[in-house]
Order: sequence, then structure tokens, then C-alpha cells
Amino acid sequence: MNMKELKFGLEVEMLCDRIIIAKAVQSVVGGNIAHEGGGYDCYSVTDLRGRKWKVVRDASLSNVPMSHQAELVSPILIYDDIPQFQEIIRAARKAGARVDATCSVHCHVSAEHFDGRQVTNLAKIFYKHEDLIIHAFGVSRARLQHYTQPLSESFIRELERRKPKTKDDLNPIIYGRRNLHPEHYAPERYRTVNLHSIFWHGTIEFRFMEGCLHGGKIRAGLVFCLAIAAKALNAKCASSAKRAYNSSSAKYDFRVFMVSGLGLIGDEFKNVRKHLLANMPGDAAWKNGRPQRTETVA
Repeated sequence: MNMKELKFGLEVEMLCDRIIIAKAVQSVVGGNIAHEGGGYDCYSVTDLRGRKWKVVRDASLSNVPMSHQAELVSPILIYDDIPQFQEIIRAARKAGARVDATCSVHCHVSAEHFDGRQVTNLAKIFYKHEDLIIHAFGVSRARLQHYTQPLSESFIRELERRKPKTKDDLNPIIYGRRNLHPEHYAPERYRTVNLHSIFWHGTIEFRFMEGCLHGGKIRAGLVFCLAIAAKALNAKCASSAKRAYNSSSAKYDFRVFMVSGLGLIGDEFKNVRKHLLANMPGDAAWKNGRPQRTETVA
């Protein structure tokens, strides 16, 4: 499975009047705006291809009035839609949208190709590199304590012990019991990798991106999610041996993971690597730091 074959959706939280964001979306995709209202006071944009983009209220954006709590929810997208999505983000920013510490970006990757073994691969791969990923994406301490809790070692060990083969096998491992009627806001959703979403949306949700209205940075995070999902789908097995975060080699370690582990090589992913390495200390080319040149005296 090539990552470019995976379907996905994005949720981008921002601070702005929802109708203004809806008009920004319309300026890029065309179509018509409708005020659907409801509990989330939804504005929808049905684009020229018949897809529905939504701008809804999100009460977690607690630093602004309700009228300025806005979450942009994309329709199901494919890889070729990424440039247009970037233009939507730029249009929203130009229209006055901003982010603060309460905002985040969530990426949903379709779980249609995943079975229990491949979901286990994904959890183990992510858990192994989680400390590096958290530093690379600059996940705040507050978010890690609430909305984006790291995967637990006990959960990974239970996956390894029970070896689920199907999504149905995963259910009691995720919830601690057989849960035939998961609730939308189940506590299991608040993880860096939300596997509860498999049973609610039919997706795997990645929740570790901080709020952002930079089109290139959002693309970098999205491509990373698609690449790690494809890695899990294609791997026969995966190791969960935790890779400790080392500030002296962090940039090198994460670059190696992106290039050798996820295949994010070449000019196509140059900006992805640039954005994802920006927060990492160390040297991308030298594990233990660039050697110091010694001067010889004639």
C-alpha cells in the first residue's frame, strides 16, 4: 500500500467567526454556503464537486467567545487534494483566522485497509518513536496531560499478548471490555493515536499536531501520518522497543526514521523533512554532532 492511495480527512481548529471561515473555504473550492445550525452551529460549503466542508463550533477553544470557536472539518480527501487544502488554510489565515494554545490539528486516515495485526503494527511503531514524534511536533505539556495522552505501555503489551487479527479483536483491548456501543467522547479517544475512532468514524485519528495555519507545516504533519500508516500496513511485524529521546542526536535520529523508516526521501519531501526537523536539537547529518575541525600549525 502506497501512502498516496490512502484516504484521509483533516480537522483544523482556529479562532474566527465561522461564517468568515466558510467564505474563505468557498473562495477556494467554489459552491454554496449553508447555515445548518444545530448544536455545533454548523456552516457548510458544498463545493463544485459535491463534497461538503463544514465549519463547526468547538467548545474546547475556550479563550474566545462561542461565535469565534471554529473547527474546519474537511470531506474525505485524497493525496492530490493536498495543494487545494493548503490554499484553504492560507485563505482562512488571510481572512483573519488565528490560533492559540487551545487549538490543534487532527488527521483522520481511513481504517478500511487495516486489520487487527496492522493496527497493532501502527501502535507499536508509533509507541517506539513516540518521544521523538512528540518533540518534533512540539506537543505541549498541557495537551499531553489531557487531549493528547501518550500511548500506554500496558496497552502495547496487551496488544502483543493477545495478537488481534481483526478489528473486532481490537475492541476489548482498546476499551478494556467488549464495547458494542462506543460513545463519541469516550476517554479512549484522547491519545496521540486515537484507535477509538476506528469504531466511531472508521478512521485512525492522529491527534498530536498543535494548532497551525501554515499550509506547508500542515502538509508536513499530514504526510507524516500517511507515511506511518502505510508503514504499518506494509510491515509483516513491528518492534515496540522504546527509542529514548536524546537531545544530542534527536535531529539525526528523526531524520533517519523519516528517510529510512518512512521513505520520505527526495525533493518531493524536502519541505516535509525541513518542517519536521525544525524543533529538533542536534545535527541532521551527524549522530553525535558535527566533528570539530582541528587546525594544524605549520
